[in-house]
Amino acid sequence: MRGIILAAGKGSRLNGTAADKPKCLVEAGGLTLIERQMQILERAGLDDLTLVVGCGADRVRSLCGSGVTYVENTRFAETNSLYSLWMARALLYDGFVVLNCDVLFHPVLLTDLLTSLHQDALLIAYREAHHPPFGEEEMKVKVRCGRVVDMSKTMDPSEADGENLGIVKFSPAGAALLVEIMDRLVAAGELRAWAPRAFREFAQVRSLHAVGTRGLPWIEIDFPEDYQRAVGEVLPAIEAMVGDEIDDRAGDEDVTPPLLRIATDAR
Repeated sequence: MRGIILAAGKGSRLNGTAADKPKCLVEAGGLTLIERQMQILERAGLDDLTLVVGCGADRVRSLCGSGVTYVENTRFAETNSLYSLWMARALLYDGFVVLNCDVLFHPVLLTDLLTSLHQDALLIAYREAHHPPFGEEEMKVKVRCGRVVDMSKTMDPSEADGENLGIVKFSPAGAALLVEIMDRLVAAGELRAWAPRAFREFAQVRSLHAVGTRGLPWIEIDFPEDYQRAVGEVLPAIEAMVGDEIDDRAGDEDVTPPLLRIATDAR
């Protein structure tokens, strides 16, 4: 299975947090977002990685090196994540997991998704009863019997069961169907659509299962306040939990090092 990171965006809504860098090069705890995701994918056994780049493509290549495959979306300013994923369509047919580059998450979430018995599945943060209703920004998901039945930002919040994390896996058969759907959407001019537009249509034809987060920490970084929460709350929570897991296994000879390295271990 291949790991795909969609990293073409500029991150203009971060209002200077990214300075003049592409969104994927925003740092959290001494590592860029894309470095963190690459680490997690590689430690989950996915060493066949593809980065879809666009804004600041040369800077991303310089940081990430030659050990990955690059697909460049030169039209990043006029397209969106659906088009970026479609650009990598030739590489999807053996099955893949795709991540939006702006998601900071506990590594176990990826493990849960990859080890799920479902062939095609996405990660979802189910809304708890005490949480406020979803707003306009969240990619809302409706689930029935464990399967996605609808997904969009414009969904009535009262109908949403949870929020899409932006991490989805597809089997070879699922990937082939998804490429057909993306081909049709791109041909119809849907260049500025989000990738979940294709995932929604996929779910109308083939089961797309929902895998919950189990309350593990994560955040999508779109705005300055998201970034502040990411570095001030979410990343410390992730590192504390990962550290506790390592401590619990300290008696073993084969103890995996923390999946999220702190700044002193940054490359």
